[in-house]
Amino acid sequence: MLSYWERASFFTGIDVCIIGAGIVGLHTALFLKEKYPNYSIAVFERGTLPFGASTRNAGFACFGSPSELLADLTKFPATDVFSLVEKRWNGLQDLIKTHGEFNLGLERFGGYEVFAPDDNASYSNCQNQLGFLNHELKSITGTANVFTNRTEQIQALGLGKVAHLIYNELEAQIDTGKLMKHLLQQVQAAGVQLYFGLEITALHATNQGTVQLYSNGFNFEVKQVAITTNGFIQQLLPELEIKPARAQVLITQPIPQLKLKGTFHYDEGYYYFRNVDDRVLFGGGRNLAFEAETTTDMQVTNPIQNKLDELLATMILPGVNYEVDMRWSGIMGMGDEKLPIIKETSIPSVYVAARCNGMGVAMGIQIGRDLADLISKTTTN
Repeated sequence: MLSYWERASFFTGIDVCIIGAGIVGLHTALFLKEKYPNYSIAVFERGTLPFGASTRNAGFACFGSPSELLADLTKFPATDVFSLVEKRWNGLQDLIKTHGEFNLGLERFGGYEVFAPDDNASYSNCQNQLGFLNHELKSITGTANVFTNRTEQIQALGLGKVAHLIYNELEAQIDTGKLMKHLLQQVQAAGVQLYFGLEITALHATNQGTVQLYSNGFNFEVKQVAITTNGFIQQLLPELEIKPARAQVLITQPIPQLKLKGTFHYDEGYYYFRNVDDRVLFGGGRNLAFEAETTTDMQVTNPIQNKLDELLATMILPGVNYEVDMRWSGIMGMGDEKLPIIKETSIPSVYVAARCNGMGVAMGIQIGRDLADLISKTTTN
């Protein structure tokens, strides 16, 4: 139970409560505070740090590998596919402009799609469509020939059991820990209140036009709510068709004279790896067990970790002595449609931004802007 002092000083008079302190939630808070400096804005986060994926992702500043784009083109109209690519590209530019390369730990090493010897059909399809993809990407990025064949670099990168490489010169990598630390500092400096270790378990509209929020052992009222918990969204809004998707990751100890440099996609992006501080970060494998990985459980599992270990030894670091330092997982929010959900819910004065589909790094800042704009429009009206 709250004391009188706690209720009066911390949980009274909140204009906008944002649930979830990830990339989307913190940017929403930042942009709302810019629009309404006098508003009382508070962010509530269940974890001691942003809990879902914002500090647990691989830090890829990417906007689509060739096989991913071609797979999407078999499911969605081309206009929708490349509109989404443009949103991802613009989001990355916005992220760089807003935070600066230093605060992102940005490194422009480019990216690669990796094709194993038994991926000839996929590789041939990608290679045959590079002209088409480059034509579409030039209109978005302004760069000709974004994708080029770099198969000759396999040995220089130290890769094994790899037959072909397609290079993306515009792909980059960021340090998501640096990003989130800087973003938290910005939000606090703007006067937003941050509450970690506080989980909102339920909410409903009141007859007074406010929203009642429930946490463990107490409740309080706020004027408006923005829910940005993405992979955990169904716990508060079960009607949304968004499923959690666990992403498992490992990272090695530092490796002397590491050859690997850049971001790498394999098997339509279901596996991904990169260099980090002379280490290799490697994640993915949820396609081995889609149903089991549709979970908010933050554990790692032996079947997927064993596959990561196998590919790490044979494809990424063949013949190299290394040790795995850490293993962890993060939770994404996925749906059948690729575009995120940004809307006012059926509960008055409650808004949602979710379904990032693994693109939170690229699109999170833009989603935050759009949500802040939506709340601003309805507030003005």
